[in-house]
Amino acid sequence: MNENIIYSINGPVVTVRDTNAFSMMEMVYVGHKRLIGEVISIHKEATTIQVYETTTGLKPGEPVQPTGGPLCALLGPGILSNIFDGIERPLLDIEKASGAFIGEGLNIPMLDEQKLWDVTVTAQVGQTLSGGEIYATCPETALIEHRAMVPPDLTGEVIYAAENGQYNLNGVLVKLRDANGQVHNLTLCQKWPIRIPRPVKQRLPITKPLITGQRVIDALFPIAKGGTAAIPGGFGTGKTMTQHQLAKWCDADIIVYVGCGERGNEMTQVLEEFSELIDPKSGKPLTARTVLIANTSNMPVAAREASIYTGITLAEYYRDMGYHVAIMADSTSRWAEALREISGRLEEMPAEEGFPAYLPSRISQFYERAGDMVTNCGKEGSVSIIGAVSPQGADFSEPVTQNTKRFVRCFWALDKSLAYARHYPAINWNTSYSEYLDDLEKWYSKNVDRNFFKRRQEIAALLLEENKLMEIVKLIGSDVLPDDQKLIIEIARVIRVGFLQQNAYHKDDTYVPLLKQLKMMEVILYLYFQARSLVIKGIPVSSITETGLFDSVVKMKYDIPNDQLERFNEYYKEIDQKLGALK
Repeated sequence: MNENIIYSINGPVVTVRDTNAFSMMEMVYVGHKRLIGEVISIHKEATTIQVYETTTGLKPGEPVQPTGGPLCALLGPGILSNIFDGIERPLLDIEKASGAFIGEGLNIPMLDEQKLWDVTVTAQVGQTLSGGEIYATCPETALIEHRAMVPPDLTGEVIYAAENGQYNLNGVLVKLRDANGQVHNLTLCQKWPIRIPRPVKQRLPITKPLITGQRVIDALFPIAKGGTAAIPGGFGTGKTMTQHQLAKWCDADIIVYVGCGERGNEMTQVLEEFSELIDPKSGKPLTARTVLIANTSNMPVAAREASIYTGITLAEYYRDMGYHVAIMADSTSRWAEALREISGRLEEMPAEEGFPAYLPSRISQFYERAGDMVTNCGKEGSVSIIGAVSPQGADFSEPVTQNTKRFVRCFWALDKSLAYARHYPAINWNTSYSEYLDDLEKWYSKNVDRNFFKRRQEIAALLLEENKLMEIVKLIGSDVLPDDQKLIIEIARVIRVGFLQQNAYHKDDTYVPLLKQLKMMEVILYLYFQARSLVIKGIPVSSITETGLFDSVVKMKYDIPNDQLERFNEYYKEIDQKLGALK
């Protein structure tokens, strides 16, 4: 008789008494249906397990079987273009097996073990390979070459190398003999514990931006490749929409999108949109470089807690191949709520707002896995993390937002009033910030223009000055302001509507290259400085606004195609002509 039997069940938390058969963080099979679980607490009297599937129908007295290893992700070709649940089970295969709802205890392979891949074996007999080095490649999608790597903890001499040809996931490609004489068979796939960061050779300093094509981000609050950013915002402010836009347009090689506790219809929208979108860089479907992890709000809460670790492990795997990966976590607040629910069932002492005391350390463990790295195969790869935060009532002082703010260097605060005014992206330029400006200035100067950051600072200064002036306007009205301050309010409106506001559905405005962003800033500033020189001479602002120049400059984002930047010269001529007539 199996002595490891269930003593109690509390939602996703199961207890086994009087046993020492389990180790901490070990993956186990729970009950007759063999539900997947993980050991999260061990006492002398009892072992506590969190179950990643629904425990409906589970009874005390059913067996719990140890596996001898931690919860792992299966890493190999077939990850891209796929959609998984929080513990990397393929949802399309689950649908075929159990219909529209996920059945319990489904023993479905994480990746297709029967599919044949066109493999090129690069290792040679007699060669010494160490962890992270590439021994075979195959085309995973039309955009991404999959590179099979030696597991990080293995080094040895190649004693067998297969011929090039078609192999499935478990076909032996290379045999490696280690220093102890033990032979290891290397296939197209490997396993890695999701809660342990994959090792790298070197962490590089931040020097390159993750270009998004969104002006308010690239120009005012840039994020670096290997950087971290948070997008906090209340309900309806556009967090998911902003992440969708970044996933479509940012210059990462691979996108990992984690829907963590979000509504099912939002994940459906992601699936439908991504399947229809064409990658602008290659002309191929965007899904060819995307993996989706869907753990919707009605799925088991423990799997939601695991989903972001699964996502970051997949991202690190492709980083180790030498790719730049961006992971979108939507939303980390739902993930924190899963932590809170499980913590409550474990009867742990609650901290602020009922969240567990270890919330900050868990958030930091996730964001600290970002970075620009030299991988063990000598290539450069990066993982950039962009996490949405959903504070209840848009209260940024709540624990998840505040603790996230401690561990990210980019904060894109979404504003409800901007969102309701249809200003997209609804990123508030007064409360947002980026700490990457100094790190990226050299890159912008070298690759775009040495004046880019100077123009950016001038734009930001005008917005800051407008914010101060609007406090006065709210109290006593704008009529009492002198003309030079009225001009700042007018030009700030041009910056807000003509530069910061973007149209995600316009072919030239949905993505804007950096050089066009610079030229737009230069035209706006040229208009401001020319108009200011007239105001100094005593010409009223009302006369300047009557020329229609401000409205004309606002429309330049639509009127100038991204590939016809020479047409910006027309605006300089128009400004000179109309303002010259006022002198």
